[in-house]
Amino acid sequence: MAFAQFEPNYDENKVPKFIVPDPLTSFDGTQIKNTGDWSKIRRPELLAFFENEVYGKVPGNLDDISFKILEENTNALSGTAHIKQVEVTLKKDTESLSFTILMYLPKTTGKIPLFLGLNFYGNHTVTNDENVIVSSAWSMNNEGFGIKDNTATEKSRGVRINRWDISSIIASGMGLATIYYGEIDPDKNDFSDGLHSLFYEAGQEKPKADEWGSIAAWAFGLSRAMDYLVQDSSVGKVIVFGHSRLGKAALWAGAMDDRFAAVISNDSGCGGAALSKRRFGETVGRINESFPHWFCDNFNVYNNNEEALPVDQHQLLALIAPRPLYVASAQEDEWADPKGEFLSAHYTTSVYGLFGKKGIGTTEMPEVNMPIQNTVAYHIRTGIHDVTDYDWEQYIKWAKKFVE
Repeated sequence: MAFAQFEPNYDENKVPKFIVPDPLTSFDGTQIKNTGDWSKIRRPELLAFFENEVYGKVPGNLDDISFKILEENTNALSGTAHIKQVEVTLKKDTESLSFTILMYLPKTTGKIPLFLGLNFYGNHTVTNDENVIVSSAWSMNNEGFGIKDNTATEKSRGVRINRWDISSIIASGMGLATIYYGEIDPDKNDFSDGLHSLFYEAGQEKPKADEWGSIAAWAFGLSRAMDYLVQDSSVGKVIVFGHSRLGKAALWAGAMDDRFAAVISNDSGCGGAALSKRRFGETVGRINESFPHWFCDNFNVYNNNEEALPVDQHQLLALIAPRPLYVASAQEDEWADPKGEFLSAHYTTSVYGLFGKKGIGTTEMPEVNMPIQNTVAYHIRTGIHDVTDYDWEQYIKWAKKFVE
């Protein structure tokens, strides 16, 4: 596929002049002056726009959701943790879909705050624990991970330990829950399987123009995992976390579902935390051409047409207010537009201020590896598009201040 018309821009001098839409001015010009105005007027209309024009709406309700403990061991990770593997089954009419939550909790009493995030290659890739189930769902091929014919195998066990600092999370007194995103919806431009197919009308083969793409489906899966977590007596507050495309899903889940106590976006870029109107790095047109299944079809109207957007991604972030929000970037990850991610976090400050919460009051980016950790937090670290131990160190420190 040719992408010539959607080439990325890495030159700040070529960023177009644009007006940042005011999160405190409604579409009809009404000024939002207090939290009541925000909750009754502005938040609903912003949420509706993102739902109908960007991520797509869920076209119905499930008939049933059930949970089954597949494994539980109170002596995991060399005796430091309690592990659970929980199967979540979603039913709609005669169809069903199941995915598995992998949970690690410290061996302490009381309700434990935890991070919930999707992973890219299977729960078995985040740990060397041989009891963690190898997913049978469709997987992206990765020769280095031993994945071929779109099927995960034992060879890929532990290949993504580097992205999940489980030992530090457990040592901090917090827990981790993760789900393989491909069990919710396979990451391919094919809507014949995965979560979408449960909701089709007779003869339907793909979502309608205003219905959900894969990002909204992954976000829906996070909320269904939350349905389990809120009734687990060992779980306290839940921070939804995501990296890259899964950071986009975490942000949408956090905007849609206020049961998440806090939200973390790691290198989420275009359609995530980064301002679309900057047209820096990946653009709306490029992401819709490369990944036509991620967003709803209505979003295609804004390909090479970001100036027509009546919103921008800072207003998605503002939908999370007043709950804590952390946006993080990587210095070498120009594709995700670190400056656009930072500015987006900054422009939420007026909304958080309505609630008496501290945002980011400056448009000057912090130095590399010098985090700002207010209710709205941000850091840019050295390195590439990834999740590192440094990132987890910051998230743990910040989360313990805001959600314990």
